[in-house]
Amino acid sequence: MANQQVAARYAKSLLDLGQEMGTLETVKQDMDLLAATVAGSRELRLLLRNPIVKHDKKLAILTAIFQGKVSDLTLRFFTILTQKNREDVLEFVAPEFNKMYNVLRGVQTASVTSAAPLTEAARQELKRLVTQKTGLADVTLTEKVDAELIGGFVLRIGDQQIDDSVRTNLRKLRTSLQENTYQNKM
Repeated sequence: MANQQVAARYAKSLLDLGQEMGTLETVKQDMDLLAATVAGSRELRLLLRNPIVKHDKKLAILTAIFQGKVSDLTLRFFTILTQKNREDVLEFVAPEFNKMYNVLRGVQTASVTSAAPLTEAARQELKRLVTQKTGLADVTLTEKVDAELIGGFVLRIGDQQIDDSVRTNLRKLRTSLQENTYQNKM
């Protein structure tokens, strides 16, 4: 939790600096690349968290990975993080940056888990629901399939969750029946 709070501060600084310098879209692309790279490499995450590896070595590795792929501003940002011994928060900076970027741009992100792939009509209906709940017209929907839901969907919008899955409805029905059976025995 503490790492995410620190990462949020660094992400906010990077967002503000990107806006100030007029390179916000470039920095957004850099943060997308950083997020994908860190998510795809367990070794990189472990390296960044390792207190035994010297900070200059971590910076050299980050530079080798990202040189020519990210802007100079982002490379300087990596340098500042390593100088302040904060490489361990780097894996949290990109997601925090993306959240702040979406808020700035008025984009609402939501994730939906369904038992089967969504049809285009269902996708549009879920986007309409998210727009109705949040008031933001621009919606980015992340889709996952989980056959264990049996049917229906689970929609997550920020910290809200709408669970309209068959699995949950069956669980609620079972609980209700058990309560009724218990009350009838008394």
